[in-house]
Amino acid sequence: MAHADDLLADIAARVESEHNSRMSLTVVIPGAVITGRLAPETLWKQRVAEVLEASDQLAVFSSVFTRPDGTGKPPEPRADRPTHLHFHVARILQGNFGIPDTGGMYRVALEDVSAWTIGDIGYSDH
Repeated sequence: MAHADDLLADIAARVESEHNSRMSLTVVIPGAVITGRLAPETLWKQRVAEVLEASDQLAVFSSVFTRPDGTGKPPEPRADRPTHLHFHVARILQGNFGIPDTGGMYRVALEDVSAWTIGDIGYSDH
């Protein structure tokens, strides 16, 4: 897309303003279909930081997702419209299965979404 879908941007903005992580969404981006729940950017960054901090090899990268003032809290959301979707408990759909099985954390540029639908698409090999 040359620019983000206004309706999808409105959904992302509502997730941010309501600080809600219950909206399920499936998007098509170049090379992948991602399905899962949206999270506000601050919650998504906080969770990524926590996962990195728990890793012996990756802990040093956790500070990228937290405030530079040392508080350990992610930055406040920007007042302007969101530019990205922040998925958690999400999977990349490949054939008849999703990667990873337990769900992952993905950041997708709104302008890269070529199609979308409300809801988390299930999959089965039956």
